[in-house]
Amino acid sequence: MARRERVVRMSVELPLWRALAAYRVLTTGYAVLLLVFTGDRYERPWVAVGFLAVMAVWTFATLPRVANAAACTKRFLGADLTVALTGILLTPLADVHAQQIDSPTLPSIWTAGSVLAFAIKGGWRWAGFASSLVAVANIIERGEPSRDTIHNVLLVWVASIAIGYVVEVARASERTLARALEIEAATRERERLARDIHDGVLQVLAMVQRRGTEIGGEAAELGRMAGEQEVALRTLVAGGLVPASRVSEDAAQGAVVRLLDEPDEPGEPGEPDEPGGGSAGAGGPVDLRSLLAPRVGSRVTLSEPGAPVLLPAHPARELAAAVGAALDNVRRHAGEGARAWILVEDGPDEVIVTVRDDGPGIPDGRLAQAEGEGRLGVALSIRGRLRDIGGTAELVSVPGQGTEVELTVPRGTRGRAER
Repeated sequence: MARRERVVRMSVELPLWRALAAYRVLTTGYAVLLLVFTGDRYERPWVAVGFLAVMAVWTFATLPRVANAAACTKRFLGADLTVALTGILLTPLADVHAQQIDSPTLPSIWTAGSVLAFAIKGGWRWAGFASSLVAVANIIERGEPSRDTIHNVLLVWVASIAIGYVVEVARASERTLARALEIEAATRERERLARDIHDGVLQVLAMVQRRGTEIGGEAAELGRMAGEQEVALRTLVAGGLVPASRVSEDAAQGAVVRLLDEPDEPGEPGEPDEPGGGSAGAGGPVDLRSLLAPRVGSRVTLSEPGAPVLLPAHPARELAAAVGAALDNVRRHAGEGARAWILVEDGPDEVIVTVRDDGPGIPDGRLAQAEGEGRLGVALSIRGRLRDIGGTAELVSVPGQGTEVELTVPRGTRGRAER
């Protein structure tokens, strides 16, 4: 089976959980230092020492719980907030003057870590719930809260809700990005299959239809059926729905299934190596000249450098296939008698292959019309291939003066779609 691209999912939450774990450890140390330097003001220092010892053990024992969203369960959040609220309410017991002065509570700013865990885990609604409980506990602890107490309560409440909202937006953006990456990968895979279908199945069906019409009789009926399958397949690869009335046989579906089941790398069972590919199957450098040489004929001339034109295997194969598609267009639209010239230019930073013919040229607007009709030879077999390997395809055509296709591939690229 062809190996499909894997979409790498990113996590915007992981840095937040790491920051939260560091915050809990640092604020634990801060609370302990407050006790060390201001412990003489406590009437019952053993209460403060006992609580901070429990809080320190709880903080370090539960560090794995704040490693990610899956580990941070609702039960843990409830227990963690209970520890913070207990420390706030125990402050007057350790310091009987705590209600008359704006001294810090026993957990101090460690309490904000519990609220932030709610925000990161559940968003702004959870943050609002946790910060409201902390606000009530602070008001109870102070009795008659001062301006500073109200200010601190509002600061924690607003900050936690804001962080929770930012987390929700980040999660939504992450889901949207992941979906966009999946769609992009699926689109590139569909374009690759469409190129394979265009280069193989559609070409054969078009030939059968044309020859059947020329021969007549029973062959004409066979040509008509081949034409129906060609239209159905073109509709399918263009992304539309295939009307059931247009598909009289299972040939179209069978062709697609066979393409899906075939390996897409040379050297694997069921698919021969590219001509002259050398180490293409292993992904080593390939001489582009050896891939283009089989395209030469009585009416196709190849002009190449004297030295090998080395490219990585996948870009070389895709570039050669794009040249083949351009030559197919010459034969189909310019006639069997048209001549074509292939020019290979090996530059220090890029490889340029130009395909020129002496046909009648392409009328203005014809390419857009063909793409709308599902005829995607230029859009997929040429431009699509070059886009997937990081290159470009430029087409210049003047009615009555032939057509020129310039294919450019940056040297060293392996392409976005290499599998």
